[in-house]
Amino acid sequence: MSTLAHAERNRLCDLALEVGAEAPTLSGDWTVKDLVVHMIVRERTLASPGILVPALSGLIDRATERVGRRDFTDLVEDLRRPRFTWAALPAVDRLFNTAEYFVHHEDIRRAQPSWVPREMSAAEQHSLWRVVTTTGRGLVRPAGVPVLVRDVLTGREATLRHGSDPVLVVGQPSEVLMLLFGRSEVSGVEVGGPEERVRRFRSASLGL
Repeated sequence: MSTLAHAERNRLCDLALEVGAEAPTLSGDWTVKDLVVHMIVRERTLASPGILVPALSGLIDRATERVGRRDFTDLVEDLRRPRFTWAALPAVDRLFNTAEYFVHHEDIRRAQPSWVPREMSAAEQHSLWRVVTTTGRGLVRPAGVPVLVRDVLTGREATLRHGSDPVLVVGQPSEVLMLLFGRSEVSGVEVGGPEERVRRFRSASLGL
């Protein structure tokens, strides 16, 4: 399991217990318990394809209702302990679990009063940059404009969608990733480029 994915899983679980089941998140109108239930359904049930396939959404609804009947503390401790499922495959863990646990951990953190950006190590930011440059291609597709991202910590750049006169997104990888997942609660990210393209980028429903 990737170090960052494992660390973010534990941090998310610690924070979920600290703020409680009914605390808000940045994931729409989901509470912390709703978010934990979603993550268990994603990892642990045969209904998980329904998250991405609308025709199978009924599977998700039934699994969510079933899992949601369980005690909140038990759910969190269950989520804390990884199981050998498709989500434990190394390639999945490095990209998708890192993104899933980092973003949802921040969904809880940033929905609380007076949140501030976290200090993250260079190695952690490098892991998140790798997520930005791979999954980011799909995340920006709804905008329909060329997109270039720049890591403000190192100056490295990556093209997420090719084309001339791209929108340029500059920030720390952790903050850029949150923006690409459609979160508005970000810090220190600058978005520049042709005015109309920036407008389309900012108004798009970014993310999965």
